[in-house]
Amino acid sequence: MARFALKRSHIIATAAMTALVAACATSSGQAAPPVAGPAPVPAPETGPINYASSGHAGMDTWRAAFSEKALAAGHDRETVESVLAGISPLELWLGSSFQPARTGIEDQAEFAKPIWDYLRVPMSDSRIRSGAARLQDSPGLFDALEAAYGVDREAIVAIWGMETSFGAVKGDFDAPNVLANMAVEGRRTSLAERELLALMTILGEGHAERHHLTAGWAGAMGHTQFMPSTYLAHAQDFDGDGKKDVWNSEADALASTAAYLASSGYAHNQPWGIEVLAKTGFDFGLADGHERRIETWMAAGLVPARGGSFDTHGANYAELWLPAGAEGPKYLLFNNFKAFKSYNNADSYAFAVGLSGDAMGGQRGPVASWPTHLTPLTVSQIRTLQAALNAQGFDAGTVDGIPGRKTKGALQAFQKSKGLVADGYPTEQALALVLEETSAGVAASTN
Repeated sequence: MARFALKRSHIIATAAMTALVAACATSSGQAAPPVAGPAPVPAPETGPINYASSGHAGMDTWRAAFSEKALAAGHDRETVESVLAGISPLELWLGSSFQPARTGIEDQAEFAKPIWDYLRVPMSDSRIRSGAARLQDSPGLFDALEAAYGVDREAIVAIWGMETSFGAVKGDFDAPNVLANMAVEGRRTSLAERELLALMTILGEGHAERHHLTAGWAGAMGHTQFMPSTYLAHAQDFDGDGKKDVWNSEADALASTAAYLASSGYAHNQPWGIEVLAKTGFDFGLADGHERRIETWMAAGLVPARGGSFDTHGANYAELWLPAGAEGPKYLLFNNFKAFKSYNNADSYAFAVGLSGDAMGGQRGPVASWPTHLTPLTVSQIRTLQAALNAQGFDAGTVDGIPGRKTKGALQAFQKSKGLVADGYPTEQALALVLEETSAGVAASTN
């Protein structure tokens, strides 16, 4: 209280002295000094942002145009500049001497490898042991995740293993730079620009700092490799620290994956797939991508490969899938398999998630052996097969080298027309028969 009284008397005295000086100045005919006001606020900067050259003319041209687009979309000028100022050409995307990189499905293991080779890493002893250890080390976390999102822990940890080997290989690229290179490279410009705008939103809303934005080679971020737009839609603050930190917080990253799977229709405690055995003479043409009731599959002669009855916990519909044809393991696939494919649309990826998750939970598969004596087609051979099937009137769809449902259906139709087992599995043996028929047809038409 004494300090307050002293301060108040000082203020009064100061005010009196000021008034006396002003009065003296007026009486002596001198003008009173002007009272200083607040400093003027500088007008906000407008117009294009000026960037130092990246050393790549195409990148500089693209950046100038995209920077204007980002500003027009309402992103803060400082945020736009922080995202785009340091970009530079990457060999990975723009290639030697800034030539466009040549990457495609030939470089993607999901399509380029036989299924049994693709599974070697996700089903390796070291991967399965590591995943099982994560489940055993953090039971409370996985209990909470299952309770909050209704997603089985084995699925969550399997995706974690698939994406970054449990955080060991999250990627150390700068996400804005990778996406900028992708945009300049040109084949996925719209996607890259959309993701860059999402990054600006992440920064603008305070979810992360600029230096946090590290990513893999294609711009996916964190423990479970979220693209920026997926982050905005599904990222979670599960550890309660006020940040959705998919880069450093395992709890946040795994919760984000669980939220994503839940939004994709994942159902807790239901199977993703059940390996089955087929009776002699089974019509493998039923592996046509169509879902049928479990009772229908039972009546057709399918039984669980591990014995017992079908225990689906309410998942009543499934499709029959033959990942390696009629001679290999056979699976009924349920809705949770589709949820896995929302993460990566390749059947082999979703299959690896399901198998490895089961193995981490203590159940290894498949029971049946892989038919390694068969020779699956390469991507270029798949294109040849698709073109040949199309030429014969069996609609294989776009000639893209991806043996999807339509390609396999066309091959099944061809096989049925020749009285063969119609499993739709694209092997060198199947291709030889299709090409033989194509040649015969050409010869007949020229005679």
